[in-house]
Formats: sequence, structure tokens, C-alpha cells
Amino acid sequence: MARLIIVRHGNTFDPGDTPTRVGARTDLPLSTSGERQAAALATHFRDTGFTAAFCSPLLRTRQTACAILAGRAGAPALLILPFLTEIDYGPDENQTEDAVIARIGAEAIDAWDTDATPPPGWHVDPVALRAAWTGLLARAAGLDCDANVLVVTSNGIARFLPDVVNELPIALERKLKTGAWGSVAVDRTGARILEWNMRP
Repeated sequence: MARLIIVRHGNTFDPGDTPTRVGARTDLPLSTSGERQAAALATHFRDTGFTAAFCSPLLRTRQTACAILAGRAGAPALLILPFLTEIDYGPDENQTEDAVIARIGAEAIDAWDTDATPPPGWHVDPVALRAAWTGLLARAAGLDCDANVLVVTSNGIARFLPDVVNELPIALERKLKTGAWGSVAVDRTGARILEWNMRP
């Protein structure tokens, strides 16, 4: 089976910062702690040979992917897949979590985290994202059985992948943490998530 390594980019805020909901319209770089997370991912995957590598246009995903691929002989070119770009949080873009909850309520956040149901005002197309993930899995199914594919994306995009695989780990938490990764085994019979929310 081919394997997709799905990585969420590292932190964009450090301890002491006021974190906000950073979406598609906010192209922040990795913070100091995010750079450390990217370096830890690079160390963890240093012996993994990647056949292909994809990320979003956002700087934070490109920096994370480049850290993982840096210094590898024969590393694949890093390609941009627009669907991997984070969602647009609409009126909640760059707002603190308290402000977001005050506007939409805790129940809406719970529905997003549990079922990937977009809150009102957020710009996200779940059908299109599920179709894009399905397409990427189909491409991976045609690769050699020992192929590894690196995919670096954001939390709002990664959470739709579990909807289109055949098997999930028990009690999978949909939200992928910063600097965390999951692996998906893929062949022509389908796809299954082997690991999720792993950190080096």
C-alpha cells in the first residue's frame, strides 16, 4: 500500500501571544515554537523517503514542508495544491476564540470539531473538500506500494479527510493539532487511516 503522511503546519503563535483564528486570508509564518515543531517533524521523518510532496500556498505550510524535505538527497519537488489552503473564517478571521464563541456560540464550535459542520459566516465547501481528498487518494492508489506522499495542510482542511476513507481508528479526534501528523494507507481497494494526531 502507498502511504500518505498528512501533516498540520507548526504553530503561528508562541506562548504569551494572543492566538486568533488564522484562516486563508492571513498568511502568517511559523512562530519560534512552530519552527521547532517543523524541525521535530523533520527529525522524525528523516528516514522516510518521499515520492511526492504537496502543501498549500500558505507560508506556514510551505515552511513546514520545506523543513521536512530539507537536506534530503533525491527529495521530490514541493508542489502546491490549492485545495489544501486553510478555510476562510469570514467575520471570525483573526478574532480571538472568546470573540468567536461570543458570536456563534460554543455549540457551533463543537459541531465544527465533531462533525465538520461549518458555523454560519465561514466560507467553506465541505462537498468540494471531500471530493478533493477523494481525488488525491485516488491518485495515491496508483503509486507503487512502497510510495510515501507528504501532504502539509491546515486544521480546517485536514478534518475532512476522515469522511472519505474506508476505515478510521476508534474515537478519532477530527481536529489535527499543530505540528501533528497522521498516516493513511491507500491502494485500489480503498484507504484507511492508520494513525492520527501523532506528534514526534
